[in-house]
Amino acid sequence: MTIGSGALMRRPRLLIADDHALLREAFQKLLEADCDIVGSVADGRALVTLAPKVNPDVILLDIAMPLLNGVDAALQLKRAMPLVKLIVLTVNDDPDLATEALRIGASGYLLKSCAATELFDAIRTVLQGKRYITPLMTKNMMQSFIRSPQRESAKDLTSRQREVLQLLTEGCSMKEVAAIMNITPRTVAFHKYRMMEEFRLKTSAELIQFAMRRGLTTGSTCPCP
Repeated sequence: MTIGSGALMRRPRLLIADDHALLREAFQKLLEADCDIVGSVADGRALVTLAPKVNPDVILLDIAMPLLNGVDAALQLKRAMPLVKLIVLTVNDDPDLATEALRIGASGYLLKSCAATELFDAIRTVLQGKRYITPLMTKNMMQSFIRSPQRESAKDLTSRQREVLQLLTEGCSMKEVAAIMNITPRTVAFHKYRMMEEFRLKTSAELIQFAMRRGLTTGSTCPCP
């Protein structure tokens, strides 16, 4: 199955980002006959660091990744590499998260339950400069629009607040968050307590639940230094 077409006749360069090693290996085996796999990473910060070095045409990324979630990683990648095509490949069928990912520059949104042929179709489509949204998500996004639910939205937070929130709820201390983000512990504390005050959160448990509702944590402990 040939993926490259039109302006991109060569084999596309593909970077894979997913915190599950078995899935990364499966995607690589599935796609390596038609794509040059230029790397694979297990967390969002590694993705943001590696991508500019290997210059992929397409990045497959999950949303629920440790250290930096896929939405915020995508935001940073589109600022640094505006031409790169981002395809979110996730189990998360939340239409609001899908809308947010597309708003910040993702070219595709797929569920991990999709068929292999749909993944190939999505890669071909985004390489042609178009967007690809799995039909199931299109249906869900339309239903969400019709319901117009009054719910919390991740865009109420700044990108820096989302990064701090994710790292704290994955088990990093304020000092560890500061080291990862290259900011001071005082700045981390400022963001934490500002969020708790703005959203009326009183305990760390409420903070974790808040992050999970927004899809900003994997629910596992992050490998803090």
